[in-house]
Amino acid sequence: MRWHPGLRTSIVLTVIAITVAATGTMALLSYQLQQTEIRERFKQAALADFGSDRQQIHQWLVNSGNTGQSKLDSVGQYLDGRLALDWSLLNFNANLGPQSSLGPGGYVPVAGRPGPFDRNQVDRARADETARVDYDDIVDGSLHYIVMGQAEPGLILVEIYSTEIADRQLAKIRLQLTAAAAGVILVGSLLGLLAARRIQRRVRVAAGAARTLGAGALDTRLPVQGRDEFADLAGSFNSMAQRLGESIEQLRRKDEQQRQFVADVAHDLRTPMAVLIAAGDGLAGPDRERSAELIAAQTRRLSALVEDLLEMSRFDAGAAEFRPEPVDLQALCVDVVEMVGAGIPVTADGDGVVTGDPRRLHTIVRNLVTNALHHGAPPITIAIDGTAEPAVRVAVRDHGPGLPPELGAKVFDRFVRGDRSRRGEGSGLGLAIAYENAVLHGGRIEVASPGGAEFTLVVPRTPSGGLRPTGGRSEPGPR
Repeated sequence: MRWHPGLRTSIVLTVIAITVAATGTMALLSYQLQQTEIRERFKQAALADFGSDRQQIHQWLVNSGNTGQSKLDSVGQYLDGRLALDWSLLNFNANLGPQSSLGPGGYVPVAGRPGPFDRNQVDRARADETARVDYDDIVDGSLHYIVMGQAEPGLILVEIYSTEIADRQLAKIRLQLTAAAAGVILVGSLLGLLAARRIQRRVRVAAGAARTLGAGALDTRLPVQGRDEFADLAGSFNSMAQRLGESIEQLRRKDEQQRQFVADVAHDLRTPMAVLIAAGDGLAGPDRERSAELIAAQTRRLSALVEDLLEMSRFDAGAAEFRPEPVDLQALCVDVVEMVGAGIPVTADGDGVVTGDPRRLHTIVRNLVTNALHHGAPPITIAIDGTAEPAVRVAVRDHGPGLPPELGAKVFDRFVRGDRSRRGEGSGLGLAIAYENAVLHGGRIEVASPGGAEFTLVVPRTPSGGLRPTGGRSEPGPR
């Protein structure tokens, strides 16, 4: 079974791994540098000693030339006086005494530490009197640094330096670096543990908030602290919670609107259907003409209601047709007044020509005028303001009681009537359809109550295609 560590364990293990890798790398590099420096100093000291010994041997031979002692013995006597120095002499000059022989392992010394010494290295030293040959070799099972060169023609001095002191110093450095690395790893692990606990605590807070939000507490929010990733997470969570709350609230409103929609449609259909049934029964009696009139009137009412419902469904589905062309709003308003048969004055100031869908603009003005006739009081006026370049304003004002305060926020909702006590023939969809058509043009409808009710259509001269969410009351397009 594969192991899946938790967040805290993962963070601690990651911090430890990074700390170990970084500390180990730094310790290794530091050791390599120290090792190179120590060995280089060791070799430089050995070479300096060797150079000094060669000069001293030459001077010793000069001073001991009349003692009758052989040169090999004289050199050996000098080298014996050097304490803590392993040395050997290889002689290839018959005038100086016995000569070194070539054995299976190399040349055999004539004095000092027994060899043998590598033939190739010795030949290199013999080839040049001033040459100095140095190399590392295993002597008595341990690493030694060997330096050789001619002290006299044919006489090769070999000095053997043990690296034990340098190795002990390097071992001490290794121990110190290991202890330091262990301390750094321990401190890093503790810091990683503390960081993991802090991160885990913040994650738990976020997880708890998510569970609380999921349980239905839509007002749950996370505190935003600092500017790190958790602050971004908290900000995103809060934005998500706010959008979720708004969406659920919209769904609740839509659900309420849907229930109200069903109730209002049932109510609006019940009256004409009852009249149709009664009128249909009356066709069998003597008052057939009156029954036929009632059937025709209620059928037209049902047809208008169905048409309004279909129009709202087109807006909800985003399938409303929009066919723009130049429209003179003054002429359009005059046509609306003539259609509804009301003597409403139309005044215009400036250029009232816009580009829009004439059928939909006609519907907007007609619905606003019809609303003023049904729920307002005379005098009713229509004023067109075309003095501004971006948009034209069409204000329909009555001098009735105005809008009740409770209707101000939902006057454009569906099936909202200004006076529930009045049993008019309106469907309650007129202002909603007018508002949707205004948004379709990239405009809006403003509402005010300056001693009556005033609905002002603001439509841009060129439609900008305002954004419209589906269902309910639409939001206005760009202003």
